[in-house]
Amino acid sequence: MALTNSQYEAIQKKYERRRDVHRSLGRSRQEEVYAAIPEFQQLAESVSTLSVASARRMLEGDDDALDVLRRQLTEIASRQKQLLIQNGFPADYLDPDYDCPDCRDTGYILTEDGMRRKCHCFRQQEISILYAQSNIQEQIARENFSSLSYDYYQGEDLRRFETAVQICKKFVQSFKKDYRNLFFYGTVGTGKSFLSGCIAQELLQQGHSVIYFSAPGLFDTLARYSFDAKSKEALHDLYEDFYNCDLLIIDDLGTEITNSFVTSQLFSCLNERYLRGRATLISTNLSLEELRDRYSDRIFSRITSSFTLCKLTGPDIRILKKRMASSWTQTAT
Repeated sequence: MALTNSQYEAIQKKYERRRDVHRSLGRSRQEEVYAAIPEFQQLAESVSTLSVASARRMLEGDDDALDVLRRQLTEIASRQKQLLIQNGFPADYLDPDYDCPDCRDTGYILTEDGMRRKCHCFRQQEISILYAQSNIQEQIARENFSSLSYDYYQGEDLRRFETAVQICKKFVQSFKKDYRNLFFYGTVGTGKSFLSGCIAQELLQQGHSVIYFSAPGLFDTLARYSFDAKSKEALHDLYEDFYNCDLLIIDDLGTEITNSFVTSQLFSCLNERYLRGRATLISTNLSLEELRDRYSDRIFSRITSSFTLCKLTGPDIRILKKRMASSWTQTAT
């Protein structure tokens, strides 16, 4: 599965707009600094004069000209930072600004062997387009750690939710160095999808690739590509994305129509990602007993042995919110 030309061009235009915005910001900041610190501008303008003079000396056979120029430029840069700080500006105020410092808003990174490869930020945009990730994007915009609330839980339910939140935060903090998988299970509407969205938002902000699928959507997609003879080439790319993205989220496992195809695909996905050290997050309303009875022993063993299990219980928060909203409306009227 690959981007169409129009989709690729749309992504490239986004990068162009980012670069235009940052260039405009850089020019504005430069004008601001020049107006506030005349000496800073004089030093900046002296760089070209020194460079031309150094080039002339090198042509005349001066072997030390380049080293002298480097020292002069270092001294100028140091003095400029002093001037910025002395006048109330951050030392890096005029440094180039990027949405993605890794690729400098180009979408591509140069590898050690001189090849260009897509940056993680480009890959995430591809993922969002190819796998219709709009649902998770909308969810994390309104449901994330900053909007987290403990008000809907009491007693043991509250303790379980607090433990799950701490596990999620540790999962995010140690994501780069500590391979883990998470399995949220328990009663309906207790925050499993909410916590999945919290993790997705944090990792996306860190530049990781995240693919989100509801279980029915995931297996429907896999079925389309598995049984459509015209899509065999696309199937390879699809599988590679599922296996290689930094985090795969499978939401509402158990709401799909479970059959031998689903079972085999689920085990293949979980096992391959485990072997590659790629994190997977699963949420389900099934109990562990129901999970064991519905899927194969291999899947049950893989999940219980290589996932951190988080049980969430309590009332359905979605229903509670509706009741509270209805109560407020009635009170207001």
